[in-house]
Amino acid sequence: MFFHNLKYTLKTIFKNKLLIFWTFAFPIILGLFFNMAFSDIESDEKLKVFDIAVVNNENFKNNTLYKEIIEELSSGKDKVFNVKYTSLEDSENLLKDDKIEGYLNFKSDTPNIIVKKSGINQTILKSVIEEIEIRKNVLNDVVEKQVKIEIESGNYDINTEEIVNNILIRIDDEVVKFNNKSNSNLSYMTIEYYTLIAMACMYSAMIGLTAINQSLPNMGSIGKRSSITPTKKSVIVLSKAIGSYIISTLGIALLILFLKFLLKIDFGSKMLYVVILALTGSLAGTSMGILISSIIKAKEGTKVGITIAVSMFLSVLSGMMGVTLKYVIDKNVPIVNLINPNNMITDGFYTLYYYDTLNRYWMNIASLIIFSFICLLISLISIRRDKYDSI
Repeated sequence: MFFHNLKYTLKTIFKNKLLIFWTFAFPIILGLFFNMAFSDIESDEKLKVFDIAVVNNENFKNNTLYKEIIEELSSGKDKVFNVKYTSLEDSENLLKDDKIEGYLNFKSDTPNIIVKKSGINQTILKSVIEEIEIRKNVLNDVVEKQVKIEIESGNYDINTEEIVNNILIRIDDEVVKFNNKSNSNLSYMTIEYYTLIAMACMYSAMIGLTAINQSLPNMGSIGKRSSITPTKKSVIVLSKAIGSYIISTLGIALLILFLKFLLKIDFGSKMLYVVILALTGSLAGTSMGILISSIIKAKEGTKVGITIAVSMFLSVLSGMMGVTLKYVIDKNVPIVNLINPNNMITDGFYTLYYYDTLNRYWMNIASLIIFSFICLLISLISIRRDKYDSI
């Protein structure tokens, strides 16, 4: 019965011309418009090494970890920014005169990021500091555990500096290093194509919504017949979800092939990870559509309108109308980005582009899977609880 439902789901969705348009054609058309409208911007909008300042106070001088990492990121051919070590007053004046993008002012052992406006350079600076803080906290935890082990073993003559150096040597190959690939191939348009893929993943919600609607008895004669069959609700939901996901992945695959081979968009050397992220994002979009169809008791047209509105709203928040908004939300109401599946997808793309390691990437993948599981679980519970006195 499962495979029968799966086969029937695939057939009925492929016969829905409007749905196929939104899934397969619309993202490609939008990508083509992006390319036609903004291709000339590419040569003028390449990201360049930008200038920042660091307040050279005692707190910074005593912070060995930050001193070394900032020195590394501001030297060599792959440097991310140029650093000026100045007083607090000079840093404020440089920022006021737009000679730097922002400056770091260390209070205790934690830097405050001061910027004049929002933008991609400010986002990069913020991301760098966040990663350093994460690594610093990990290092502190490891050192604390090592000291505890030494004390428990009866060794009270502890050289903390030696322990720190040994740990740094062991994890040297794992330390996150920020890559500056912008001079060669990163552009604002590449970011827009990332958000386009994320939007297409969210549009997979339309497929999930349509598939589940077919199994609901209050949505039509097909749903009425489905409701009186002995098939378990869990089997119906699972077959509809898998069928929807198969079709949505075909749409995503077609979009990626179009962008890469016809529009010649450079997604970097981690193409496999781009595909994995897109497929996981498609699962999240499909699950969201299933959730909306299951919990909202309304006509199909109303559900479709809500799904499109939610998908577009999440796309805007994730930076589709400009990466600045993503930065503003992340700074002021970070919880919004943490629960926004579209933002998880775009953030995963940024991580692939900017970082050597995949820790943050896999965190986004895991978040999307958890989001999908929660949506499907709520949908199943909602459908199983539905009872109808008459249809």
